[in-house]
Amino acid sequence: MTLMTKMFGAAATGLALTATAAVADPALIYDLGGKFDKSFNEAAFVGASRWAAETGGEFRDIELTSEAQREQALRRFAEQGFSPVITTGFAFSTPIANVAADYPDTKFVTIDGYVDPEANPNVLSIGFSEHEGSYLVGMIAGLTTETDTVSFVGGMDIPLIRKFACGYAQGVKAVNEGATIIPNMVGTDPSAWADPVKGSELAQAQISQGSDVVFAAAGASGLGVLQTAADQGIYGIGVDSNQNYLYPGSILTSMLKRVDNAVYDAMTAGDDLETGVQTKDLSNRGVGFALDGYNEMLIDFDTLSEVYAAAADIVAGEISVHDYSTDNTCPAVEF
Repeated sequence: MTLMTKMFGAAATGLALTATAAVADPALIYDLGGKFDKSFNEAAFVGASRWAAETGGEFRDIELTSEAQREQALRRFAEQGFSPVITTGFAFSTPIANVAADYPDTKFVTIDGYVDPEANPNVLSIGFSEHEGSYLVGMIAGLTTETDTVSFVGGMDIPLIRKFACGYAQGVKAVNEGATIIPNMVGTDPSAWADPVKGSELAQAQISQGSDVVFAAAGASGLGVLQTAADQGIYGIGVDSNQNYLYPGSILTSMLKRVDNAVYDAMTAGDDLETGVQTKDLSNRGVGFALDGYNEMLIDFDTLSEVYAAAADIVAGEISVHDYSTDNTCPAVEF
């Protein structure tokens, strides 16, 4: 059975991890926004839970409530012998870089972050080609919209989230050149991941401008976007986890970012984990889009055929989707 999460609220006594770890038990530290955000963090939990169920192993996990706890949690887990210590979110990059050298026998994993592999040989940085998966859901949006206006709500305004938005816009424009794309971000600090009210307000404003499909890449804030889309009778597009089930008939699809597989693979590898840098993309099914019983009637056969063909062309190198993070520019939309 999985060891239960210890919450770190104002009343918590710091980061006192009372349990004693068995050698090589893995640990998982979630990004801000909560373990059950039904998106990025929850995907990590799903992967860890699958590993525990299949192997009978145990893992320790923690939800953080402040930036200051990142480095503290890393050190406590390393001191207690957990390995690998897996983190979700780009904001762990610097804390891991500060900590890893002090615990050379501990393997660390940063999902979405980056740590110099030469300076920190015991760290695995896992990145994703979010722009590729976003391109595919953008195609679906561009072929589905009836108003020729679609939108995007991102969480924290950082290059990673603009990477989602840019891929989405390119996909829309590839199939609907005249479409209007409205991009907005919830905020500029980590609280942007956990503000569904603001997400809802942004979606409502976009709907008032004619958007009838909105893609939310905003962590827990995205839940407000998807609810508003459902309430207002337009389509929402989920992210990271398959969110189609949240509002059946309203969520057009979800852009899948297989954080669950990344966590599962890291825990399975254990002490044999290969460190360095990995990229999960369409070619290795690290990204994609969700099609299931909740949305299969929403996307017609011709649309699916066109999207699957584009996915094959991206893998083959015949379609190149611009990656915003390479030069901080996007050919398809202005931020």
